[in-house]
Amino acid sequence: MAASPPPEGPGCWLASLPAQASGRPLATAQLAWLGDAVWELHQRLRQCQTPGRAADLHRAVVAEVQAEAQAQALRRLEPLLREEERRLVLRGRNQAGRGPRRGSSAAYGQATGFETMLGWLFLQNPRRLAELLDHLEKTEPCPPSASP
Repeated sequence: MAASPPPEGPGCWLASLPAQASGRPLATAQLAWLGDAVWELHQRLRQCQTPGRAADLHRAVVAEVQAEAQAQALRRLEPLLREEERRLVLRGRNQAGRGPRRGSSAAYGQATGFETMLGWLFLQNPRRLAELLDHLEKTEPCPPSASP
């Protein structure tokens, strides 16, 4: 199998990180917690590429870290996921619980699975994580156009 080119864009910093030494495996909740931080940092780095007021940048990041947006990102990645990554998503989804009252419990479960996978990839295979984040950048849906 040929090596893929190094990822470009906001996720490229991940490609150069070494995988962490295998120690005691983290619990699913810990992986999801770590993955949540990785995803938020990724979104913040994306927003830093465009000048803007801090409040506007914050709103843009919050929109991307909500469960619905994470579930959508996972749907865009699903065709590319390897079996181990799929198992991590399922593991996180199954331990997610009901989530907040106002959101969809299905989206919350998908988001928790997404975060679990991100946390595991961050520790075990940062290059793969960078590839998946690069794919999300390349397949970013167009924002809805403003109505006149």
